[in-house]
Amino acid sequence: MNSPTSFSRRALLGGAAAAASTACSLPAANAAQINRKIVPDDFTIQNKKIHQSVMGWCFKPMPVPELIRHCTDIGLEAIEGISPEFYSEARKQGLKISLVGSHSFAKGPVDPENHEECISKLKSSIDKAVEFGAPSVITFTGMSLPGINDQTAEKNCLECWKKVLGYAEEKQITLVLEHLNSRDDSHPMKGHPGYFGDDVDRCVDLVKRMDSARFKLLFDVYHVQVMNGDVIRRIRNYHPYIGHYHTAGNPGRCELDQNQEMNYPAVMRAILETGYDLFVAQEFIPTWDDPVQSLRHSAMVCDVK
Repeated sequence: MNSPTSFSRRALLGGAAAAASTACSLPAANAAQINRKIVPDDFTIQNKKIHQSVMGWCFKPMPVPELIRHCTDIGLEAIEGISPEFYSEARKQGLKISLVGSHSFAKGPVDPENHEECISKLKSSIDKAVEFGAPSVITFTGMSLPGINDQTAEKNCLECWKKVLGYAEEKQITLVLEHLNSRDDSHPMKGHPGYFGDDVDRCVDLVKRMDSARFKLLFDVYHVQVMNGDVIRRIRNYHPYIGHYHTAGNPGRCELDQNQEMNYPAVMRAILETGYDLFVAQEFIPTWDDPVQSLRHSAMVCDVK
């Protein structure tokens, strides 16, 4: 006769095996991470609850027309981070322009000497967004400077943006301020040491102080994870101030696969729960031999039900 202890152990093991079998039969998008090996070569986005875009610079040196073709094959809705000379081609192929670039992340309004250039580039980008039906234009704080304290740096940024805000409101284009990490110094685009807007809480405060529906936060999940963490709580708390999202795996700004630390399906569901219905752009740097399969994989990860 089995003892109560042995029976409990057997029942427990049997239950665990059944649970594992059930878990294996669940759709891949319900898994915490999606292994790259299970992504079909012909996968296309099915659920479309997340409006997916892609950041073009990540896929250089792939020619932009080729990237556009792959995006349409996978079922992405939009593209950004490409030269405006390719906007017409993207639109002809059925892609939207999800975000228009402007001034650089390094040369921002922290320094008053950059204001004239930032204002000119932001207004020009707003015009470009209107022309091609893009909802948003990106902006940055720029780099911290010796002799400019935090309060003055914030004041300089706000003064610059307010000189553009009326134009953005008139044209119904949203300026989105991107928070960037200053911690990773391993690669020019994995981190930005010295960037003033490296605290997402400070960036949200700047958005609040702008006090306009046409000035929002660009919530880059990768950068927030590196600098601040607690990603889902921040999404839930800050969602009224968020106008755009970027993705990438951490560490390394890699694919959204099982080798990085974030649970992207859970992050995507948290975004949906807030009622967000704008774009989420894939901004990882491909590390696999086939960058198109990398993009297909990340599209599958974010195609939650």
